[in-house]
Amino acid sequence: MARVLIESVPNISEGRRPTVVDAVAQAAEGEGCWLVDASCDADHNRAVITLVGNPEGLEQGVLRLVAAAVERIDLREHQGAHPRMGAVDVIPFIPVSGATMEACVALSQAVGRKIAERFALPVLLYEESASAPHRRNLAAVRKGGFEGLADKLADSRWTPDFGPPAPHPSAGAVAVGAREFLIAFNINLASGDLDVAKRVAAAVRHSSGGLRYVKALGLALERGTVQVSMNLTNYRKTPILRVLELVEREASRYGVAISDCEIVGKIPRGALYDVAAQALHIHGFDPSVVLEGRIDDVLGGRSRP
Repeated sequence: MARVLIESVPNISEGRRPTVVDAVAQAAEGEGCWLVDASCDADHNRAVITLVGNPEGLEQGVLRLVAAAVERIDLREHQGAHPRMGAVDVIPFIPVSGATMEACVALSQAVGRKIAERFALPVLLYEESASAPHRRNLAAVRKGGFEGLADKLADSRWTPDFGPPAPHPSAGAVAVGAREFLIAFNINLASGDLDVAKRVAAAVRHSSGGLRYVKALGLALERGTVQVSMNLTNYRKTPILRVLELVEREASRYGVAISDCEIVGKIPRGALYDVAAQALHIHGFDPSVVLEGRIDDVLGGRSRP
């Protein structure tokens, strides 16, 4: 029988205190739940924690993570470039192997209900788990941030799916849902002009006429430069290289160059294969030409947790 593996990628509102991030990430580990990665960003003041496990183990691991985060993070003292409404801001569940999207939706609902019961946190379901069409988009769910959360939850359109109709005093609220793989891809511009970053982001993101499966914001970084911060929700249909090329072209209209790029969290191997195939103009690229991948196949490495 195939092993059932689901990924969860909780985002917490802390990226400047490594000891806190480490404590929250380590709290998740346990039987049936493995910690894969924890990536911090001081400018965003945010950490992306990657977990993988079976449904039962992952449920318990996420609940332990939420407990550790609520204990250590106070949004009343939090500042950062990234939008946020909760100490644990978002908890997505993603099918990896032997799991369906329906199973991830069911898991998100079960976890969301228990988070509300145990921590008195308002829980809003999003993406595939959303209880209404206007709640699918995470940007809409999070709009207004922690500071505007009390007014938002008082609106009947945003009544929490689980938990109290008012924010937790220090931990806000949390979005919980099920979705496909997402790549967090940031492009830093060699400029301090926030207006340029916002204009480039608007040209790239789908909601304002840009590329399908791209969400983008222009953000100012503490080091004095600006960033086009993006979530790529379907790298197969909108490849990373295409996104990079459009950002580069749009930025050049304002005389601005790209300084560097960042991948936050983990990325599917296939997304990087696509970049290599397109950049090198390889016709009919086959991943089996990659030595390490072929070795994994031969040795059965892909079946290991």
